Amino acid sequence: MHTASEAHTVGESLGREAWRRLKQNRAAMTSLVILIILTVACIAGPWLTPWGLSEVDWNAFTAPPSLAEGHYAGTDANGRDLLTRSLYGGQISLSVAVVATLVSLVIGVLYGAIAGFMGGRVDNLMMRFVDIMYSLPFMFLVILMMVLFGRHILLIYAAIGAVEWLDMSRIVRGQTLALKRREFVEAARALGVTNRTIIVRHLIPNTLGPVIVYVTLTVPKVILLESFLSFLGLGVQEPMTSWGVLISEGTDMMETAPWMLIVPSAFLALTLFCLNFLGDGLRDALDPRTR
Repeated sequence: MHTASEAHTVGESLGREAWRRLKQNRAAMTSLVILIILTVACIAGPWLTPWGLSEVDWNAFTAPPSLAEGHYAGTDANGRDLLTRSLYGGQISLSVAVVATLVSLVIGVLYGAIAGFMGGRVDNLMMRFVDIMYSLPFMFLVILMMVLFGRHILLIYAAIGAVEWLDMSRIVRGQTLALKRREFVEAARALGVTNRTIIVRHLIPNTLGPVIVYVTLTVPKVILLESFLSFLGLGVQEPMTSWGVLISEGTDMMETAPWMLIVPSAFLALTLFCLNFLGDGLRDALDPRTR
């Protein structure tokens, strides 16, 4: 019989093995490094650039990139430094992605685990509610929230999180249905462990592999949703900005000032590529069938 310390060691070895397999994936590790650098740049960059977020250079309206003037990525139509605004926009886009993904993670995992474990009428009722939520148009829900509560960045978190947890709940429910008949769950029931403890301590930890992979794929999806909302004018409002807002402004000036479109688009595309490569690497590292 394995002791508690041996079981702990086995758990650690599986984690180390997944990390070792991830390190062997050059694309995933390169993407992870780029994401860390990009995140640090978005957080610290606006404080280090010579121009403020809303500071106007009255001598440089729609100016091209210039090292001499300190506008390393040019300026927009209002004379504001584009690099500063792109880095600050990264803070908004990444924060929306992280918060909305965490909201969908918490709600979706708990909802799916409860539905899958309880089964029967409870499962049927809970999943029919998910089907109803799927039938609601996403844009209609966002516009309705804007009309009722006004435009605020917290509403973007709520609107995106209110939709993204649906996919998560279905994934976790499917995993739970497969796990709840396993021997360790039956043993926990025989020992008198409560349903709440079985769900939280036994079922949810065993679904984390697929959940982690799906989270890495959800983050770029949420960033695109936020950019799409901002592009339509339903996202963040001045003086704040995001990559979606900057891209929307750049499309109007793409012929006369192409850098206004290229710079925020490059930040967005680089982030999405890195997140997708990292998601693929985590999927391979955590998949037990490839061990």
